[in-house]
Amino acid sequence: MNFDEIIDRVGTHSSKWDMMEPIYGVSPDGGIPMWVADMDFRPPQCVSDAVRAMHDHGIYGYFGDEGAYRAAIQWWMKERHGWALDKDAIFTTHGLVNGTAMCVDAFTQPGDGVVLMTPVYHAFARVIKAAGRRVVECPLALEAGKYRMDFDAWDAQMTGNERMLILCSPHNPGGRVWTRAELNGVADFARRHDLILVSDEIHHDLVMPGHTHVPMANIDDVEDRLVMMTATTKTFNIAGSHTGNVIIPDTGMRARFAARMAAMGLSANSFGLFMTEAAYSPQGAAWVDALIGYLDGNRKVFDEGVNAIPGISSMALESTYLAWVDFAGTGMSRDEFTQRVQKDARIAANHGPTFGSGGESYLRFNLATPRARVIEAVERLQAAFRDLQ
Repeated sequence: MNFDEIIDRVGTHSSKWDMMEPIYGVSPDGGIPMWVADMDFRPPQCVSDAVRAMHDHGIYGYFGDEGAYRAAIQWWMKERHGWALDKDAIFTTHGLVNGTAMCVDAFTQPGDGVVLMTPVYHAFARVIKAAGRRVVECPLALEAGKYRMDFDAWDAQMTGNERMLILCSPHNPGGRVWTRAELNGVADFARRHDLILVSDEIHHDLVMPGHTHVPMANIDDVEDRLVMMTATTKTFNIAGSHTGNVIIPDTGMRARFAARMAAMGLSANSFGLFMTEAAYSPQGAAWVDALIGYLDGNRKVFDEGVNAIPGISSMALESTYLAWVDFAGTGMSRDEFTQRVQKDARIAANHGPTFGSGGESYLRFNLATPRARVIEAVERLQAAFRDLQ
């Protein structure tokens, strides 16, 4: 586990590296990509060994007998999250953006409202709009540099046309690990307004020391409307496998989802299933523990350096490897601070407005890269805003 290793990803069809110049105008020759949420680290050896075993066998046919794969998911969720789940509740989708789209398709109708707590992961709004549903933005409250849920304000926004709430837990881009009390509040809100509750928990393994993730499935009296979404892809840096799990406790909701899966002819990618089974193992767990320690170190380096720049504030990161940085205090326009980051510092970072209301003065930075690169990024940002210091 050498997270300090510099791996050349240029020219490998890496979205993160090979697309940052067309999108952000930052050349991979000297630029630092801190946008797409994948890591510049090799996955654990157990995952690489599983892919190598497939290669050595030499035949890449249809995957059959998912027993060991489902058992690995059950083991991981019980061992790492204290969540006991039924193997028959598991549906495999082509990643969780696809899982989100499938939920929207299965449980809502065109014109229905789908509630998002903004700012939030930008793909949610994209698939909701593409499906002809209505995005209902419920802004998170910002108090003392930390997001909190504002149920009173959100209750007042509901019209009765809303059919679904998509929760991001832990939160992307703010990095919040929602407390049990907050999650109880979400469950109550969903019940009050009769909403299907889709909980995207793709970052649930990447929680910083001192914080504990609570699966929404472990909240009382929500199973009749709950959809859980989890994946190995963020945890183990295997997003290219496009494999995620939609886990549905309620049998009636399962039947509705299964019908839509069947109507679309969807089946799993065998590479992703082999990789998932290998990742959800004691060897994978040891790798994740080491990864979290490394990411925590990167977080500290980044926050110390960025928060030293007057007018710039990096939100305290409780989970994920995505720093949410506010430039409002600089007094600069969004175009000006963005240009300083992209042109002067030569860093590609996600633009805050893509995450919805509340993101206007922010950029999101991916810290899952060798520490030397994080240190370099901090130095470049300090130089780009030197006139403020």
